[in-house]
Amino acid sequence: MTEQLATTPFGRRPMTLGQISSQLRAKAVAKEAVAHKWQVFHDIRNAREVLGATDRALAILEALLTFHPETALTPDSGLVVFPSNEHLISRANGMSPATLRRHLAVLVQCGLVIRRDSPNGKRYARKGRGGGIEQAYGFDLTPILARAAEFKDLANAVEAEKKAFKRVKEKLTICRRDIVKMIEAGVGEDVPADWRSFRRAYEAIIDRLPRTAPRQVLEVIAQDLEVLWLEINRALESFVESQNSNANESHRERHKQNSNPDSIYEIEQGLREKKEASGSVAETDNVRSLPKRDLPLGMVLSACPDVLDYAKGREIRTWRDFVAAAEQARPALGISPSAWMEAREAMGPENAAVTVASILQRGERISSGGGYLRNLAERARDGKFTVWPMVMALLRAKIEESKPSASAGRAGDGEITRPDDSSAGGNSSWTVSPALLKSLEKPRRP
Repeated sequence: MTEQLATTPFGRRPMTLGQISSQLRAKAVAKEAVAHKWQVFHDIRNAREVLGATDRALAILEALLTFHPETALTPDSGLVVFPSNEHLISRANGMSPATLRRHLAVLVQCGLVIRRDSPNGKRYARKGRGGGIEQAYGFDLTPILARAAEFKDLANAVEAEKKAFKRVKEKLTICRRDIVKMIEAGVGEDVPADWRSFRRAYEAIIDRLPRTAPRQVLEVIAQDLEVLWLEINRALESFVESQNSNANESHRERHKQNSNPDSIYEIEQGLREKKEASGSVAETDNVRSLPKRDLPLGMVLSACPDVLDYAKGREIRTWRDFVAAAEQARPALGISPSAWMEAREAMGPENAAVTVASILQRGERISSGGGYLRNLAERARDGKFTVWPMVMALLRAKIEESKPSASAGRAGDGEITRPDDSSAGGNSSWTVSPALLKSLEKPRRP
């Protein structure tokens, strides 16, 4: 009588087409097939997500493999194991009987084992006179042998996918870091480029990035970031090359200037200084009437002393320290990084820091520091704003407040004085005389 290979599960468990497919694969296994059971188990564990197996199911499969006495799996080595539930629970780290039954069903559904149920559902083996097993009822491990090559290919594919996903994540992280820092460098170094467009393009790409995404989506976003990276890097490199070229030309011009005292360089320099002193015809009356020289740092600190609270060691000695203190004060005023970057781009780092310090000084009168700074940045971009009026207004208010009590020790007309550094420390306060304040505000003739 021919042994029946196809069997149906005991009890109320239904028969499925997947189980029939697993039995057909087991029936078609070659007689000379051989596989290392722990190597195949390693491949199954790596490909468990693709197969749909759970961690508990793999723990049970590992326990089933321990009941097979041989390391090599062959068709004639008796691949049906028949441990009791008690023995399985013991070797599967003591899981509950209900958990055991549930995950045994997972192994069957994934096609990793086949149920060979006895007529009464018990697991046992019938032995012959010589002690050999003639018929066994339990779990057939033949699918592990039949699908060993498939499991290896799946494990390799999963490993390759993990490496590809890791590479695209690394590429995405590096591109994001490089773009942000290159934009900051371009704005901070006053490189001529449309940095607002670059920043908006970057934000638009990042907005498409979900919290969890497959590799294909990340690759598309990484490609877009790489294109943007190339554009920004090209702008920076072009500026650096032009600066190097200008430096070489300037070096040659200095040699010419030494040989000719009446060179055109000195004449153009004098014309440019004269033009800056008189103002440009295209400017508005308010902007044209303001001084063309930079604000002294001491005058700014006198008008905006509150910024010292955000300086390192409460000390500001250089413009670099002042810009760093304004950067620290920015979050307290509700100014976003993008608004700060726009202001730096439109005004320059020092003037943007002066504007933030002025907003901080008048904090109780400004409800939205970020919106106020963006508005001033737009006006500065159109050539309709400078920081002189803000600082002058703060100095005027300070002088008005000190009039009732200031009866002695005033600065002379047309002077900016500072107390002795030995008494005031590194952050000495400057005093601006009213006469000088009026002269600075007086319109210059074009």
